[in-house]
Amino acid sequence: MSTELLHNAYNGDLFKKEGDELIALLANHLKETKEGTPSKVTRWIPPAIEYDFWQEYVKEKHSTKDFFKTLLERSIHTHHPKYIGHQIASTVPISALATLFSAQLNNGMTVYEMGQASTAIEKVVIDMFVKNIGYEQGDGFLTSGGTLANLTAMLAARKAIANDDIWNEGHHNKLAIMVSEEAHYCVDRAARIMGLGSDGIIKIPVNDNYAIRTGALEAYYNQALKNGYQVIAIVGSAPSTSTGVYDDLQEISAFAKAKKIWFHVDGAHGGAAIFSSKYKYLLKGIDQADSVIIDGHKMMGTSSITTAVLFKNKVDSYATFEQKAHYLWDKNDDPEWYNLGKRTFECTKSMMSLRFFAIMNAYGTQFFDDNVTVLYDAGREFGTYIEQHPDFELALEPISNIVCFRYTGDLPSETYELVNRKIRQELLEDGEFYIVSTVLKGEFFLRTTFMNPFTNREHMELLLEKIKGIARKIKIKKEKINL
Repeated sequence: MSTELLHNAYNGDLFKKEGDELIALLANHLKETKEGTPSKVTRWIPPAIEYDFWQEYVKEKHSTKDFFKTLLERSIHTHHPKYIGHQIASTVPISALATLFSAQLNNGMTVYEMGQASTAIEKVVIDMFVKNIGYEQGDGFLTSGGTLANLTAMLAARKAIANDDIWNEGHHNKLAIMVSEEAHYCVDRAARIMGLGSDGIIKIPVNDNYAIRTGALEAYYNQALKNGYQVIAIVGSAPSTSTGVYDDLQEISAFAKAKKIWFHVDGAHGGAAIFSSKYKYLLKGIDQADSVIIDGHKMMGTSSITTAVLFKNKVDSYATFEQKAHYLWDKNDDPEWYNLGKRTFECTKSMMSLRFFAIMNAYGTQFFDDNVTVLYDAGREFGTYIEQHPDFELALEPISNIVCFRYTGDLPSETYELVNRKIRQELLEDGEFYIVSTVLKGEFFLRTTFMNPFTNREHMELLLEKIKGIARKIKIKKEKINL
């Protein structure tokens, strides 16, 4: 028997009331943050204090409206134009609504009958990706994030290239993949999950522009063979997460074909440039990749977490996971594109296709072109502005919306790291801007990623002035200490 509490929890009228209040709260938040009205992007609170707050909060009685309002106040505001930090999209409101819709319907998509509309919609979304990459016989699916997507692609590479039936018999040979030393850490993680070990991850050095040194591939490949490894794949970054630099996909493709190994492109961040008429040249050669991943929740405006795993040959999309599960589907010898549980890690798959399709339905794929182009333009504009500023220097010329730089002022070079680390921490605690940092070839740099299409030149100027002000305070404190 249902209880009164359960009836109340599923009350449609209450849902409408609390839903209306939440939408009103978020709509006002969107309007204000888009205009940069809140003075801060984030309000820094140490982890232990934040934990104590919520531990006490749950002991008290609060309305749902109060809960959401409090949560909003204590969260980072990714829609603020002064958010220039990690690679997470300023979610398009229509995508957020689609996520709300899918969360309430909760149609698992392992088998078609549990998610008919969303499964068919996913096929439409995948077809859109395949067409823009330039695959003639491509296919793929959506999965939960770039980490899982890269692992899925590497497993497909192992299935296609390795000599053994690893799925059933386990490893017999030592396997390896080749990857840039600047590649995202999740590629390294995927290789370790697969049991390749440290020596099975062949890290290729980068050139002065932080792109993989294609001229070094032959030597590293041959050394791996001498060490008894079978190289199954090479990974191209599009771009590197730290620098925003794209590897030369054409050169990597030629190498992969010559060695008859799998060519994978980690395009989690910048693969969406295939939609940009201005910047798609950065991905020249991507159509030759055996597999590609692209995140929607980075450069395509979708809510998290949504990633496309795409294959040049559709058969590779089906071959990775071969298991019998008769309680789910009747025909195990048929690929059945509509039964996605045959191809993905997820046994319960969310309706993530709606996050893309809602945008496509409302604005067409032109939205993806506009978004990528505006954000990449902003990165390059900021790079040009820094070059003109005597108190700052670039780590490298920006290729995309990722810009690495540091304050130098009149500092001795041996203090660059110390001062810039302090600047980064001061910015975090101040909260007006949110940027991050990275280490390139052993040197510390501030790092910005332009993710909000409403971040403009005025915000760039204010950020550098803010940094200069912090640097002056640091020097004053140092002088007082010396006195």
